[in-house]
Amino acid sequence: MKTYQLVGIGNAVVDVISQCEDTFLDHMGIEKGIMQLIERDRGEVLYAAMEGRVQTPGGSVANTIAGAGALGLSSAFIGRVHDDALGRFYAQAMQDDGVDFVNAPVEGGELPTSRSMIFVSPDGERSMNTYLGISSELSSADVSPAVAGAAQIMFLEGYLFDKDKGKTAFMEAAQDCRKGGGKPGISLSDPFCVERHRADFLRLIENELEFVIGNEDEVKSLFETDDLDVALDKLAAICPLVVCTRSGDGVSVVSAEGRVDVPVQKVVPVDATGAGDQFAAGFLFGLSQGRDLETCAKIGCACAAEVISHIGPRPQVDMKSLLSSAGLI
Repeated sequence: MKTYQLVGIGNAVVDVISQCEDTFLDHMGIEKGIMQLIERDRGEVLYAAMEGRVQTPGGSVANTIAGAGALGLSSAFIGRVHDDALGRFYAQAMQDDGVDFVNAPVEGGELPTSRSMIFVSPDGERSMNTYLGISSELSSADVSPAVAGAAQIMFLEGYLFDKDKGKTAFMEAAQDCRKGGGKPGISLSDPFCVERHRADFLRLIENELEFVIGNEDEVKSLFETDDLDVALDKLAAICPLVVCTRSGDGVSVVSAEGRVDVPVQKVVPVDATGAGDQFAAGFLFGLSQGRDLETCAKIGCACAAEVISHIGPRPQVDMKSLLSSAGLI
């Protein structure tokens, strides 16, 4: 069995991206700047209304794994797609990006391949409308203990907590990873997701995980507080490594060694899609190379800065060269 430096488990979602004006969002009843779950019929209406569509393999953790793979890590992604046109596109695109797509598309799957219609407004904000489809049905049967046990770092996607079988798959995968000597961790994904499953998130983090990556709103939601410092202290008390992104205010990393705050240069994004995902890719790349936590955060920030400079959730330049010229690797 191949040993992977990084294995991700998450929603396998085809991202369909289009630029639009704020008036379009109002007209279509789309709430700006958040991720909304939609039904199949709504997805077909929004897809038909998109102009200049760009189609890419997506999903939060999948984007992270692809970004880390582009930096040279031996990477794999575990997700669930239907054996339909979008599912075959997704599986092949991940392989083309240098990431092993562990499970073949499901023949006769119960639901279509997942897709997210993403509308990017002039200020770079993205409004995501996601039909989860088959990806949300991921269960323990989709996660090979051999793959999980051979992962040096495992990254789990919080969105899959919306179903009990996803929670079970995560717990078992994290246990297998730790038995194999690896480090499992999670992306909190979304403050509303945290709110729905707060107790289960805390239980998994405290008992099974080695690191957590989330943004300021997600971390505060975990402990139902408006005080980020209080939330970070509480999270660090139950998890060895806590990484919190704060948009233009930088990144805070808390570990047994103390707290490190890394500033970032504020820029207006062309498209904020994937900023957190690519930050995680850079941070986990640095972690896999044994870099200090401050450097890991700086690598993550550089990856995030690149992805928000263009449309789409994945890097479009040679990130190793970019990081090298910045003196980060």
